[in-house]
Amino acid sequence: MKSPNTRKARVLVVGDVMLDRYWFGEVSRISPEAPVPIVRFEQLQEQMGGAANVANNCVALGARTQLLSVVGNDEAGERLARLVEEAGIRASLHRDASIPTTVKLRVIGTPKKQQLLRIDFETQPSREVLASKLADFAAALPACNVVVLSDYGKGGLRHIGRMIRLAHAAGKKVLVDPKGDEYSRYKGAHIVTPNLEELRKVVGTWKNETDLRRRAQKLRRSLGLQALLLTRGSEGMTLYTARGAMNVKADKREVYDVSGAGDTVIAALGAMLGAGVRLDQAVRIANRAAGIVVEKFGAAVATRKEVFG
Repeated sequence: MKSPNTRKARVLVVGDVMLDRYWFGEVSRISPEAPVPIVRFEQLQEQMGGAANVANNCVALGARTQLLSVVGNDEAGERLARLVEEAGIRASLHRDASIPTTVKLRVIGTPKKQQLLRIDFETQPSREVLASKLADFAAALPACNVVVLSDYGKGGLRHIGRMIRLAHAAGKKVLVDPKGDEYSRYKGAHIVTPNLEELRKVVGTWKNETDLRRRAQKLRRSLGLQALLLTRGSEGMTLYTARGAMNVKADKREVYDVSGAGDTVIAALGAMLGAGVRLDQAVRIANRAAGIVVEKFGAAVATRKEVFG
């Protein structure tokens, strides 16, 4: 696969960031106090999650990347900021003292790396911090050619409709990784990338492939989208545009962990479109990148070398 010049891509990533923490430990017996496994702690691992993982994937593909988000004024926020800096991501992380940084803590049993438990720490950011972030968004627009809005439903994109309008007026391509069942707030974006479950919440259950195509195209038209990219797991992806539907089969892979695969898809799509790649080819590259990360543990990245060889 020919490698595009992704240094031409200037991607602004905005959305909900989180710190993914993993506690690894050996599981050899069941607790006498309750029917639960006892984990003997061995190791801590930390990764960037949410929009930070999207930005990390953009950087791994060679795109110049800026990240805009909100974290708490706490230890987890400091740690996340360090991980972002170490990855080479230019970031503006607003501190909100009224909230904890979103953390997903997973307890993993070794040696099989089986997830036993997940604990989420999260609170929606204050309106004042979000208003300040909106001003920074407007200031960052001239330096980018693609905007990626990563919505994890944590409250960090409360002004997403205005962000889309500002980006559209500035002539920037806007990609949205959606959440929830209210898609009207994504109106005017160029591309929205739901998975099967997310799309079903919005358009209802379809009877067959023809019915799915009809519902997806109706949603695309109602939102004024250039395209709707449906990610279908092991079935690959389907791109819906005014020209019709294009199916891309998934590469045959040994699926290890699907965490963050959606982040990789929208990051690769943004990086490729920012580099001037045609949409159909960008989708094929994003499909390949997603196939690479599902073979890895946690919120991983697909590097430029892995994707293009």
